Amino acid sequence: MSGRAPGGGGPGAEAAGGGGVAPSCLASRVGLLLLGAGALLAGLTGSLVLLGVPMPPETAGLGATHGLLMTLGFLGTLIALERAVALGRGWAYLAPLAAGLGGLLLVFGKELPVAGIAFAAAGVLLVAIYVAFDRIDRSLHGSIQAAGAVAWLIGALLLVAGRPVPTIAPWLGAFLVLTVAGERLELSRILRPTTAIRRIFVAVAGVFIAGVTLTIVAPDPGLRIAGAGLIGLAVWLGRNDLTRRTVRATGVTRYIAVCLLLGYAWMAVAGAWWVAAGPVAAGPEYDAQLHALFLGFVISMVFGHAPVILPAVLRVPLPYHPVLYLPLALLHGALVLRILLGDLLRSGAAFQLGGVLNVAALLLFLGMAAMLAVRSGRARRGVPRR
Repeated sequence: MSGRAPGGGGPGAEAAGGGGVAPSCLASRVGLLLLGAGALLAGLTGSLVLLGVPMPPETAGLGATHGLLMTLGFLGTLIALERAVALGRGWAYLAPLAAGLGGLLLVFGKELPVAGIAFAAAGVLLVAIYVAFDRIDRSLHGSIQAAGAVAWLIGALLLVAGRPVPTIAPWLGAFLVLTVAGERLELSRILRPTTAIRRIFVAVAGVFIAGVTLTIVAPDPGLRIAGAGLIGLAVWLGRNDLTRRTVRATGVTRYIAVCLLLGYAWMAVAGAWWVAAGPVAAGPEYDAQLHALFLGFVISMVFGHAPVILPAVLRVPLPYHPVLYLPLALLHGALVLRILLGDLLRSGAAFQLGGVLNVAALLLFLGMAAMLAVRSGRARRGVPRR
């Protein structure tokens, strides 16, 4: 999630470079980003529906598609757009376009298999993007990210086939986990990991991939094996990622490291829950499994990489400010409330409050990021603040 082509760029404080973008190209990127933002807002609305918050009747259908809107509609569009920008070829932009259209179909109430066709097309295109990257620079981290793209495609095909969303969730998790893990593996090269350390990464990633694959025919042992692999990946990243050094720095460097380390902790929690509970399709265990991974890990990654993503995709600076720790603290504090008191101790009030605060954390982060970007733009143009 760095917006860089394989092999290019530096560590994760990871400042993005400048450079001009043609107005027509920039407008296209903004349009694609807006498709993803629309899926995000619809997905957050769906989460409020699921939490039992009174909402307009016309939003009721968004509850059933909440997870798909957040993972493929929002994050899928964002990640595919990043990869298209990094590759720099016109056809690659069809990947975020297809993902964004899939989200749009869900918003307008189309059946899941119909949206799944658009998501599958996006998955095929994302795999093609990684094939193009492989021809430029073959690498282990590129292969791991490509495996994540294949997981997206398989999840979308299962959706087209009519499989229920809970059985697809491990594939969506694999898409996001492998995308991030591959990116962090690339950056870990700065620390010169030994061959043994890299082999351990391959081993735990292999366990995770094998477990997710097994869920198609044997959901219970498959998910538990995948959970063990997820724990292994979290431990590997916690020990070998660049964040172990950068967390001792200051400013944006430390902020990114804190976001990532918190995310790795939640990844381990999600893996432990997969091992302990196995496959569940509803109830507190299902909520805890999903949101430890997709909120605690994935959204923490989004918060941490935003100062890199926005400049890379739109050439719009997102300057660091300590105020960004506020939505980060709200996100993780609310998640503890939701899972510990809500899911584990079966407190309905804590579950609902934690969920609503999770939504508030995301909206607060978006608002703060927009404010910081606008202020930075005005400062660069010499426009006085009011």
